[in-house]
Amino acid sequence: MEDALHLFDVIPQRNVISWNFMVSGYNRNSSYERSWGVFCRMHCSGFEPDEFTYGSVFSACAALRAPGLGKQVYSLAMKNGFFSNDYVRSGMIDLFAKNDSFEDALRVFCDVSCQNVVIWNAVISGAVRNGENRVALDLFRQMCCGFVLPSSFTFSSVLTVCAALEEIGIGKSVQGWVIKCGAEDVFVGTAIVDLYAKCGKMNEAVKEFFHMPTRNVVSWTAIISGFVSKEDSISAVKFFREMRRMGEEINKFTVTSILTACAKPSMSEEANQIHSLILKSGLYLAPVIGSALINAYSKIGAVDLSEMVFRETETVKDPGTWAAMISSYAKNQNPGRAIRVFQRMLQEGVIPDKFSTSSVLSIIDFVVAGRQIHSYILKIGLVTDSSVGSSLSTMYSKCDSLEESYKAFQLIREKDGVSWASMIAGFSEHGFADQALQLYREMPFKPDQMILAAILNACSASRSLLIGKEIHGHALRAGVGRDVVVGGAIVNMYSKCTALELARRVFDMLPQKDEVACSSLVSGYAQNGCIEEALLLFNYMLTADLTIDSFTISSVLGVIAVVNNPSCGTQMHAHITKIGLNSDVSVGSSLVRMYSKCGSIEDCRKSFDQIENPDLICWTAMIASYAQHGKGADALRGYELLREKGIKPDSVTFVAVLSACSHNGLVEEAYFYFNSMASNYGIKPGYHHYACMVDVLGRSGRLKEAERFIINMPIEPNGIIWGTLLAACVIHRDVERGKLTAKRIMDLEPCDASTYVSLSNMCADLGLWEEVVQVRNQMRRNFMKKEPGWSLM
Repeated sequence: MEDALHLFDVIPQRNVISWNFMVSGYNRNSSYERSWGVFCRMHCSGFEPDEFTYGSVFSACAALRAPGLGKQVYSLAMKNGFFSNDYVRSGMIDLFAKNDSFEDALRVFCDVSCQNVVIWNAVISGAVRNGENRVALDLFRQMCCGFVLPSSFTFSSVLTVCAALEEIGIGKSVQGWVIKCGAEDVFVGTAIVDLYAKCGKMNEAVKEFFHMPTRNVVSWTAIISGFVSKEDSISAVKFFREMRRMGEEINKFTVTSILTACAKPSMSEEANQIHSLILKSGLYLAPVIGSALINAYSKIGAVDLSEMVFRETETVKDPGTWAAMISSYAKNQNPGRAIRVFQRMLQEGVIPDKFSTSSVLSIIDFVVAGRQIHSYILKIGLVTDSSVGSSLSTMYSKCDSLEESYKAFQLIREKDGVSWASMIAGFSEHGFADQALQLYREMPFKPDQMILAAILNACSASRSLLIGKEIHGHALRAGVGRDVVVGGAIVNMYSKCTALELARRVFDMLPQKDEVACSSLVSGYAQNGCIEEALLLFNYMLTADLTIDSFTISSVLGVIAVVNNPSCGTQMHAHITKIGLNSDVSVGSSLVRMYSKCGSIEDCRKSFDQIENPDLICWTAMIASYAQHGKGADALRGYELLREKGIKPDSVTFVAVLSACSHNGLVEEAYFYFNSMASNYGIKPGYHHYACMVDVLGRSGRLKEAERFIINMPIEPNGIIWGTLLAACVIHRDVERGKLTAKRIMDLEPCDASTYVSLSNMCADLGLWEEVVQVRNQMRRNFMKKEPGWSLM
């Protein structure tokens, strides 16, 4: 261009054609500022631009993202009589569309009626570019009604709209018109393939793909991306190999699609091969490729390879690459490194985008660090972005700061489905189901699957069966009642609300039964004593090869503990070991409880020892097991080990400890642990703790002390506490105290037959038959009967 400019400057008589050559020449060399400069020289020299000059200048303004300059040029064009010139108008429409000013582009289009296909194409493609897909379809209908024959460019734009909206019916109609007009070229053919692929019709997409006489890189990428979206990685790789065999060049979009297909642990070898091809093809320095590689290795679980790619692409300083590395650490549960990468990003002057910010917020569970990042987000102006705002709201909710979570939610300018769903879930998880339901009612648009699942979980938490049924109705009207996610949430809601018949009916109607639906129903059956149904459904999960999670296993172990079936429990333990969940905390504690109920304290201990990092629940289960099996010393030793680990006991732990003291006659130790509850841990003793203390004293024969202990209680004693003393009176044959105690229980619980039976048995043991007759007569007068005993044997 320097030589061209030199020749241009020495031309004695320039004309509009020579000026146009210079303007368009700089455009072709991407020197848009110099193109604008030449146009300004032309105008100052007194030359009148023609339609081609205006078209080139509009292209330069579009590339410079300078709609203001474009408006000035358009004003000049109208002044010079080019008001209705189609070439000038199409250039102006294109300029506005490319600079996010589609309303202005539409205004220019509507100023003058038009029969030129180029202008129609410009405004339709502008609508597509700006995401106005429905407007694009409406414009296409107007174009057809105006007897303007569409071109192949029109068809490819409209087919792209149909693919984005998944309007397969309209797309097929357009395809029919393409065949009728004979307008199918490689671009239209590619758009048809993309339409079927985006609508999930891969058989039709493949058929259209093979019908194409010529294919380009976009065609191949469209079919590969279709298989990727259907999670058919094998077919995606197969087509990619065929593409390479045919000698077709790949581009960055092809590579990112195939890397997404290979982002699975089972396809690590293919991912490595693609990596080698990227190095060979020279696409390595493209930021989007680096990000896709990091993401693929992250999903495979090879964080070390993600780090290697990040180090090699670090010089690019692209926010997307940094975001991918932060996301990689977040997905692989390495929050420390994720935060350190985010800090390095700031130190090196790379401004985080919404993806890196959202990723780092997703792994923060410490509110102070979260507030620091919140301050930075406010500084760079990302706080109103929907994805960042949702992540910020979720972070505060996770840190138990619900008020700040709601404030972050309110600051989001355009709340999307994710924003509403995360805030509803936040209220639900913190026990504010009413607020979650109120927020649901305030939503300005129809809920999607994610929001419906969140609000159904809120109904589950609050046991709101009636509202849950209403939400079920909303889901059915929206046509997503049988969706996998929503269906699972409905089953869970009915299970939690103990409406098991409805839960089963919904479950049976689901076309695809996933792990969530199955485990929810198993848990519902287990918690409501439907033992056979729970075990049968669990067996179905095994035969259907569904993933069994710790939640399901814990529910089934609870059922096995109830039926006291050690053989079944041993088989279950073997399966747990096979799937690698024997070290899981919740599964381990359920195993401990199951073996304890089945009478095998040794297996309890072995199961406990297999838990990787026992939490408070695990320790409490083990202490309770020792207590129930009369191993008081082991139980108390377990309690001391718990304290040494730095785990703070809760009220349930102290019930287990006091039970251990009771079963082993450790009176002084029981007083010590009982007093330490309030003094050392600030735990206020409840009825169960007082009952344990009464039991300790009663078993040791210190009945008078036990009675005094009850009378001096700071809370009003209930029937359980007096009943514990009565049981001790029966054992030690203290009739007088037993009578007084029984009278207190009868005053509190007049319909409790067990009190009468205990008093009667005590009198019978001592040969006081008159007293026995009196007690039995009193039972008959009160229309009470002794409940018959039962056994599982």
